[in-house]
Amino acid sequence: MLNPPRKPSRPKFRPCIVPVVRALIFDLDGTLVDTVYPHVFAWQQALAEADMPIDGWRIHRRIGMSGGLFARAVARELGRPLSTEETDALQRRHGELFDLLMPTRRPLQGAVELLRHLREAGVTHGIATSGSRPLIDSSLEALGIGDETVVIERGDVARAKPEPDLFLACAERMRVSPQECYVIGDAVWDLLAARRANMLSVGLLSGGYGEDELASAGAYRVYRDPAELNESLDELGVLL
Repeated sequence: MLNPPRKPSRPKFRPCIVPVVRALIFDLDGTLVDTVYPHVFAWQQALAEADMPIDGWRIHRRIGMSGGLFARAVARELGRPLSTEETDALQRRHGELFDLLMPTRRPLQGAVELLRHLREAGVTHGIATSGSRPLIDSSLEALGIGDETVVIERGDVARAKPEPDLFLACAERMRVSPQECYVIGDAVWDLLAARRANMLSVGLLSGGYGEDELASAGAYRVYRDPAELNESLDELGVLL
């Protein structure tokens, strides 16, 4: 007698173990505060005064870099070398013009609520920005960020984005490993730096980059703004 055909065996279920996200690291300009375009206008004016006229869209593509790196990149694009003194002068003038354009900083929609939510839930989080004090102080105040939150600024590290130094320093100060962090940013420079820091990243559209650009730079998820991110924290495995 022929043996009946054997039923195909089902593959054993192997659960996927997802590491718990212990910390979020936020960029500042364009991610939590609505300051990207004032930065563009301030840089455009500062460069024009230095006889370096350049279209605004070219400036926007580089917002998120440190001031020194930004100035050198624009000068290279224009084919004009800059001395250290000229670079420093451009950064100072940009800061002056930025303060004139935006003396009061405006948090992006949902940013204050998102940070409050994280504090109340005990989720570790910090700020890592290419900006420097005292220029960023008004933004931190508008967001209600106090001394309990780790803030890493340009002067705290040797290299700015797209180098990973800012994010690595923030993780170290928060006492978590890079693999346990998400970086939240609005620019490709944030996401490239996150990849180099061995961190997952989330993109926000609030800085003017497109969804495809952010995803191509490494964003695991892309949201409109901090408000939508706040509603979607469970998608990132953030335990509240």
